Amino acid sequence: MNFHPLLLFFHVAGVVVWVGGMFFAYVCLRPEAASQLEPPPRLRLWRGVLARFFTWVWAAVALVLASGLALILRLGFAAAPLYQHMMLLMGLVMMAIFAFVVFVPYAGLVKAVAAEDWKAGGAALARIRRLVGTNLALGFLTIAMATLGRWL
Repeated sequence: MNFHPLLLFFHVAGVVVWVGGMFFAYVCLRPEAASQLEPPPRLRLWRGVLARFFTWVWAAVALVLASGLALILRLGFAAAPLYQHMMLLMGLVMMAIFAFVVFVPYAGLVKAVAAEDWKAGGAALARIRRLVGTNLALGFLTIAMATLGRWL
């Protein structure tokens, strides 16, 4: 049985959840929340939104990594084209950034909101914003590599 289409579906579905979610949060939710909410409710909102989103991202990361490795190993790692190796590298960097966001600035946001330390919460959220912006750019670059790489 040919599992390539199923693996590709899982891979793309994981990317849609992860990169699409970052796009929505960064481009749509963030500016609107900043313009309408004062720091306490805004930081509480982000703590809750990110808790839900990060649960989905952990699943998406597992799906993207497992399906991506399966797809690359079907050819053999050495036989895979350069753009696929670059996609793997960028994906691993994105995963490392995501894990850092969860365990460092997001953990700080959770603690700050619980302590009602709005200044520390704002600083944690600003750090998350910068790292999500970096990951969003890497995500689009990875998508470009996936769709255009074989022709470059």
